[in-house]
Amino acid sequence: SRYGPKMPLAVDCTAELIRCKVLDSSGRLKSHELILSYGLALVRFVNLITERKQKMVSIPLRQLAREVDIPIWVVDLRHELTHGKLPRLALCRKGCDVVLDWLRKTYWSRQLGNNLCEESEDEEEEQEEVEANAELDNDAWE
Repeated sequence: SRYGPKMPLAVDCTAELIRCKVLDSSGRLKSHELILSYGLALVRFVNLITERKQKMVSIPLRQLAREVDIPIWVVDLRHELTHGKLPRLALCRKGCDVVLDWLRKTYWSRQLGNNLCEESEDEEEEQEEVEANAELDNDAWE
């Protein structure tokens, strides 16, 4: 709340994705409405997170996503949501879970000093690799 209208991107994206999961678990929305809700949250996530990496010369979204370790299939899902036929609800739910996990590993665990959850050595090595590949600094989230 201290940021006012300038909420960090990761916080904003996390809030939208969690809102979708809450709406989903409430049972009040139809499948099509849930697909649209998840879809908007996933499209905004991919667009907002990769936007900071975009240079003066247009760089393909798949390349930008690869640089910050967002799974390519999430980018493809975003493309379908934006330009193609709407995907199945199950795929949107899976995309939401994967993106929330990405946010947990890449943003929230840093904010909490990597004490968000107990991680195995494999997960710790994977986290170090993600951080090295992402080359994210604090300004990228604001």
